[in-house]
Amino acid sequence: MNKINYQKELDKIIEKNLADNKTPSLLLHVCCAPCSSYCLEYLSRYFNITVYYYNPNISEKEEYEYRLSEEKRLVSLMSFENPVKVIEGKYNPEEFFKAVKGFENEPEGGKRCENCFRLRLEASAKFAKEKKFDFFTTTLTISPLKNADKLNSIGVQLAEKHGVKWLYSDFKKREGYKRSIILSKEYSLYRQNYCGCVFSKRAVSANNI
Repeated sequence: MNKINYQKELDKIIEKNLADNKTPSLLLHVCCAPCSSYCLEYLSRYFNITVYYYNPNISEKEEYEYRLSEEKRLVSLMSFENPVKVIEGKYNPEEFFKAVKGFENEPEGGKRCENCFRLRLEASAKFAKEKKFDFFTTTLTISPLKNADKLNSIGVQLAEKHGVKWLYSDFKKREGYKRSIILSKEYSLYRQNYCGCVFSKRAVSANNI
């Protein structure tokens, strides 16, 4: 089975939209401002973007709200070719703990993370369908620590389930992650050292001992 080149798949969609003189609507699930910086800079040239901040995995409310405020600040400061706005999803950490129940002690990148991805992407797919977005996707593929194959596979499954188009991505490609670091410095963004959940925070603390 040939491995899918997600960047090339994204290129095809962009090229077709340009040829058809279309600027589709995109619901972009965002985990944090640093990860979204490059994605917004890149995608806003081709899509009308709504940032969907849905992250019940961020267990501490103060951390959750700070990351959300940084996302809003970034969007207010950046210049875009097409409109970008921010919508906050429902914040209920219990949804996350329910989704990962039984996998609390899994290593980072394992089944717990997969269930977390699915939780956040399913909410995004439902919202995208309800509000009639042309596409939905996530900034999560920009992280070198996140599995793009797994994220795109989940995205495709949920797209089929809910009847909305998934936008393939691997935002690490073409120096996307490096560009996000540059933009984070440019806008003085808060860069956290863990994904947000108590389990990843514990793992980072253990590694720093």
